[in-house]
Amino acid sequence: MQIIKEGRASIEVKKGIFYNTKMTGLRDLSVLFLNSMGLKNYSLLDTTSATGVRGIRYKLEAGAGRVTFLDINKKAYLNTKANVKRNRIKKAIALDRSIQQFCNTTEDHFEVIDLDPFGTAAPYVYDLLKVAKDGTVLMVTGTDTAVLCGATPLACCKNYGAMPMHNELCHEAGIRILIGFIARLAAQFNFGLDVKMAISNLHYMRVFLVLRHGAREAVDSVKETGFAASCGRCRSFAYLKGLAPKAMVICDNCGAQMQQFGSLWLGSIHDKKVTARMAAAARPEGMERSMASLLERIDAELDIPFYYSVPKITRQLGIGSVSKRLVIENLAKRHSVSETHFDSDAIKTDADIREVIRAVKLASKG
Repeated sequence: MQIIKEGRASIEVKKGIFYNTKMTGLRDLSVLFLNSMGLKNYSLLDTTSATGVRGIRYKLEAGAGRVTFLDINKKAYLNTKANVKRNRIKKAIALDRSIQQFCNTTEDHFEVIDLDPFGTAAPYVYDLLKVAKDGTVLMVTGTDTAVLCGATPLACCKNYGAMPMHNELCHEAGIRILIGFIARLAAQFNFGLDVKMAISNLHYMRVFLVLRHGAREAVDSVKETGFAASCGRCRSFAYLKGLAPKAMVICDNCGAQMQQFGSLWLGSIHDKKVTARMAAAARPEGMERSMASLLERIDAELDIPFYYSVPKITRQLGIGSVSKRLVIENLAKRHSVSETHFDSDAIKTDADIREVIRAVKLASKG
């Protein structure tokens, strides 16, 4: 057994109970997110509590009111229960039940739901939507990044109903596959999605969104899904929103046949008002520098689908490495352009592949 101080919480970690120190920064960020939303005294469901650290921190640091902790593992449930008592948390209950069992028997509905399972989130989202309501904040983590990034495409098709990318765009595509999956399930409950932020970092992906109730909202969200295509020859990409978009098979730039991916979310993945508040508050809140830097990059990046990998393009062109900064400067004269947290060597821009190639060639000349 060990005692860990995290944020304002003091956590007892009993032998055999999962506690990941590498996820402290993500828990810091989640606290910051909830504070940025201005929520107070809300009902919270911590669905895979383990030690209970997330729910306890939301109670102590982010204004949570009534908190319900779930964990199907008996030892984890007892560990959570002990930590609730240790931190003197009131209006809290710990239950040794599965997500499915709880959601299909309770009459409660929650204003904030946190899902952070080991591996895929796919088996749990449908049941959690049963205990959501209009305005519910839903935070979902997926640590099955190999699946979402296309290393095992059949598993992604099975779990998420989508063909993943397995190229330089895979991390953003994985996030968009996860959001698209949630959007399609949420529509069955007449919920649409208001995506506030999406992060791909280390071994995980995490999305922060608000559920908006109504048939129109649900339909509008489903319309934000669609399909993407990627050209393996010139690194171009294309995408189309819609339930049944026209097939994109030929690259407009080089004429090569393109590979298609999806269905995935093609709408906004960052609410700039929220990310700006979070980025501004990150340092005063004492967040570790790596997470504060991540927030700054997210806040600065263009909120459009996908990006161009500069090294991939230079390799395709058969030229030496070039300065990403010079490429950005060249594009910025006529286009919107930014870096992206998905790939430190890539850029997001509203320029097409021809203009990006032109900017890369110009940068190669110094």
